[in-house]
Amino acid sequence: MSNRWVVVAGCLLLMACSRQVEAPAPGETDGVVSFAPASGEAVRLDVWIADSEEERSRGLMSILELAPHEGMAFVFAEPTDGTFWMKDTVIPLSIAFVDEAGTIVTIRDMEPCEDDPCPTYGADEPYVLAVEANAGYYARMAIAESDEARLARITDG
Repeated sequence: MSNRWVVVAGCLLLMACSRQVEAPAPGETDGVVSFAPASGEAVRLDVWIADSEEERSRGLMSILELAPHEGMAFVFAEPTDGTFWMKDTVIPLSIAFVDEAGTIVTIRDMEPCEDDPCPTYGADEPYVLAVEANAGYYARMAIAESDEARLARITDG
């Protein structure tokens, strides 16, 4: 009986000490990406910002649906050529990779994946910002490679 309490106490301690990255709350975005399509009017996408390794790793894994103009912005301190995958992500997404100049260098459509390994999706050039939205979002909004994109953080107060 006392061994059971040791196991229970150990599990509780592990749960208390482990830091979990919470899934974004619906409607509580913390940034805006403004796109300037060459073919039309400016487009605004409300985003959750993922700028830590933990947040970028978690991404939109636990999200069951996104509002039409919601997404996630993955921010990198310096240009990267890292790839994205859709392991355990349940909704299809499109991703736009943005370089240091604020120009979209690549747009890809990504499908959910439960396999291991999953396909990876990367940019044709180094990028500092990757913006995920519902699948087909960029095509529907006439946003294309070489269009401009800017991220603005929403600040309290």
